[in-house]
Amino acid sequence: MKSEASVVAMEYNPNNLLSALISELKLKNDAALSRALEVAPPVISKIRHRRLPVGASLLIRMQEISDLSIRELRGLMGDRRNKFRISDKQFKPKQPVS
Repeated sequence: MKSEASVVAMEYNPNNLLSALISELKLKNDAALSRALEVAPPVISKIRHRRLPVGASLLIRMQEISDLSIRELRGLMGDRRNKFRISDKQFKPKQPVS
């Protein structure tokens, strides 16, 4: 059985990512992070409260300003998947309703 610490370490938690970025970039708070990432402050707040996922474009921007790899950034937020797969349904054209 896994210990509680290892289960917690594997959980998705974007707060770890945001806090690590603030520390890495030597910023004061979320407002400074939003300026560095060139996003509106509510975006950071929504990510912290898990109402908005960390999107690909934001993850790339985080990589650009921090020099951390995408894999490291995903690891910081608890995403341990080796590959990210998109559903086949996203590529199929919609069938007309008859």
